[in-house]
Amino acid sequence: MAMINDAPFLKVEATKFTEVGYHGRDVDQIIRDLMDVAMQLAKKKHTEIFKEQAETMAEERILDILAGPSSENATRGRESFRDMLRQGLLDDQEIEIDVPNPKQNQNEVDQSNPQIVAMGDLMQRLAGGKKQSTERKKLPISDARGIILEVELERLLANVDLKKSAVPGVEESGVVFIDEIAKICSPREGMGGRSADASAEGVQRDLLPLIEGTTISTKHGNVNTDYILFIASGAFHAVKVSDLLPELQGRLPIRVELAGLTEDDLYKILTEPVANLVRQQVELIGAEGVELIFEDDALREIARMAAMLNKTVENIGARRLHTVLERIMETISFDAAEMEDGTAVTVTKETVTERLQSVTKKMDVSRYIL
Repeated sequence: MAMINDAPFLKVEATKFTEVGYHGRDVDQIIRDLMDVAMQLAKKKHTEIFKEQAETMAEERILDILAGPSSENATRGRESFRDMLRQGLLDDQEIEIDVPNPKQNQNEVDQSNPQIVAMGDLMQRLAGGKKQSTERKKLPISDARGIILEVELERLLANVDLKKSAVPGVEESGVVFIDEIAKICSPREGMGGRSADASAEGVQRDLLPLIEGTTISTKHGNVNTDYILFIASGAFHAVKVSDLLPELQGRLPIRVELAGLTEDDLYKILTEPVANLVRQQVELIGAEGVELIFEDDALREIARMAAMLNKTVENIGARRLHTVLERIMETISFDAAEMEDGTAVTVTKETVTERLQSVTKKMDVSRYIL
């Protein structure tokens, strides 16, 4: 959705944040990171606009090095160089250019702290800007062209105020996806029960103003979060959605519950993706010179067993296919190295049933344990 609309998008994990006042990341960093994404999008957008102009400027710079500065007398020679350059006949010729030196250009400050970065930018502006450090290198034109193009693009972008388009982009169409929201949720055993975990209920409280609408200070300017779209997701196995803070539930009003994967869904996951699990096993065993064949009935049985284990043990979704397939392939993978090249191994429905027999037995016994 964000890609269709060219909107700034950020995915974060709720478990990475802690309550304000504790060591760790606070939730305001979400908006700062989203603003950085918006700046990159704005830079990419303007790069596309200036690309053609920058390519022309880069070509002229290379011609200046090859044929000297443009003049009426040198026009003919310059145009002949231009033709050869465009045809790629001069790609191997070496020229001397000034290459930016990233090691000397990096400010030795804590880039994660926006206040320090902002202070560094202010000091740089008060000092009249800092000249970029460069070093002279001799490179083939094929390599030098890209470096000169980047330098020209940076020069053109320096005259553009990227913040002017980045800040409205975040405020009007920014999207934040908060994953693992269930991990910062604790079961409420009593009416007044509260969690002492600094990364649990405290983070939920810190998220309240962010989702409701507030102003966050970033190194690119203040950002209002009123119209940013927040989407949260979680498995909610050990806890319920109702265990979230009531205020947070109210700020996330649209609730969607996804259905569990069915047997047919698991079969499609096993067969339809280009790099599906079955193909991975076939290629892995094929590296030993052994041909591995899965019958369709065997794949159906794997999907059936995975769906049944998800229902009876714990629903871990498509990850269950990994555990089921590994149990089936355990002996085959061990013996494949000793088999002769060209040997064919076929996995049938009976093979699957036999390999998973111990799993089903344990599952049947567990029903009678209180």
